[in-house]
Amino acid sequence: MGDHLVYLMVAVCFFLLKRQQLTHSLSLSLFLSPLLSHPDSDLSMRTLSTPSPALILPPHLHPLSPLLPPSAPFNSSSSTSSSETVAMVHATSPPPLFSATHSRRRATRDHHQGASVPIDLLPDHIFLDVFARLPTNQLCRCARVCRRWYNLAWDPRLWRSIRLTGDVLHVDRALRVLTRRLCQDTPNVCLMLETLVASGCRRLTDRGLLTVAQCCPELRRLEVAGCYNVSNDAVFEVVSRCPNLEHLDVSGCSKVTCISLTREVSLKLSPMHGQQISIRYLDMTDCLALEDEGLHTIAAHCTQLTHLYLRRCMRLTDEGLRYLVIYCPAVRELSVSDCRYVSDFGLREIAKLEGRLRYLSVAHCGKITDVGVRYVAKYCSRLRYLNARGCEGLTDHGLEYLAKSCPKLKSLDIGKCPLVSDAGLELLALNCFNLKRLSLKSCESITGRGLQVVAANCFDLQLLNVQDCDAPLDALRFVKRHCKRCVIEHTNPAFF
Repeated sequence: MGDHLVYLMVAVCFFLLKRQQLTHSLSLSLFLSPLLSHPDSDLSMRTLSTPSPALILPPHLHPLSPLLPPSAPFNSSSSTSSSETVAMVHATSPPPLFSATHSRRRATRDHHQGASVPIDLLPDHIFLDVFARLPTNQLCRCARVCRRWYNLAWDPRLWRSIRLTGDVLHVDRALRVLTRRLCQDTPNVCLMLETLVASGCRRLTDRGLLTVAQCCPELRRLEVAGCYNVSNDAVFEVVSRCPNLEHLDVSGCSKVTCISLTREVSLKLSPMHGQQISIRYLDMTDCLALEDEGLHTIAAHCTQLTHLYLRRCMRLTDEGLRYLVIYCPAVRELSVSDCRYVSDFGLREIAKLEGRLRYLSVAHCGKITDVGVRYVAKYCSRLRYLNARGCEGLTDHGLEYLAKSCPKLKSLDIGKCPLVSDAGLELLALNCFNLKRLSLKSCESITGRGLQVVAANCFDLQLLNVQDCDAPLDALRFVKRHCKRCVIEHTNPAFF
């Protein structure tokens, strides 16, 4: 089938789902009431996706209240109010009226009578292709149209990832129910789930993560940003039981102080094997309790790290960065923004990553000067991105080192560096022709002359931030004329 047929089918699906009389289904809260009140029930469960309020029983609804008749109207406001979706359980079979057999017979009859061919005649793989393109809240509604759609919505290929959102969501309960349903075909093990995103679910605790660790050994991506009730114990269990985990985001989890295998697992493995955690991407932004000792543990166990973000981990010092470089030589992206104890000595250690380093952020690290930037520029010649905003010790000499040693630089942020002037900007523009993003916000010494040199040499410039700079109107117009695709962020009311 061609793409036109697929898009036509999507349109027809949405049209059918908007008509309340075609879906003899119950409210999402009623679907959950028997399950939540009887956690050990043997009912055949179906895991679908819907906005977070679906997992919360309304105060006026008693778990033992009778089900509504099929003709009761369905309140779809909870399933369409937000694009963010969560997993829930469907414990009710589709109405017999809309079974696949009945739909096909009716379709055949209408076809012989000269009516248009309904979408029920399309093969299953077309339905799956359409369902894969739908947001999960719409997939939930599709599953209530008929038995065929209900079964197709449970294809394992549609449930390789689960996203849970909402401050009031019962996340631990949802994960327990989900893993129980997903383990139905393979008892006690869910082999399909590879991605779990529960960022912002503040009610998530160690109990929920332990459930995932025990049932989902094929997990590859875990995001629990902002879940401040999660601690080291649960994270260690996930890392130890999910050997294929590559992407871990625990930003904002204030109780997480390091990443390591559990003690039991470490004792069973050899010292060499025990250090081989497969995590490559680790975000520990705002993990305020992280210290040098914790970073040492992370580096010793996660030797394959390529992306590490330690923004606002304000207890880290240059010593922690030394451990990182020793154990993790493959790091390509590193952020230590707002780590106020990081200084030029730390940048000297980072420079030992040499040509592998592509991205570096040292924003608001007040102890960094031209000396540290010189180390990075000299040894990390393949650097593409540098954020040095707020490093007030950076001068034109630091820009000169960058310009001569890092000609492939594409993005540079030197905002709030009052000692940077037009002279350094000219050196940068004459050497870094591939520059695409440049932020000079609040650089008091930058004038129109430096901006014109940048515009005359960096034709691929796409973003220029000159807010709170002494940038005359003529210079801004010059930049716009020479850099056609450049977006200029400014505070000059005369320029538009």
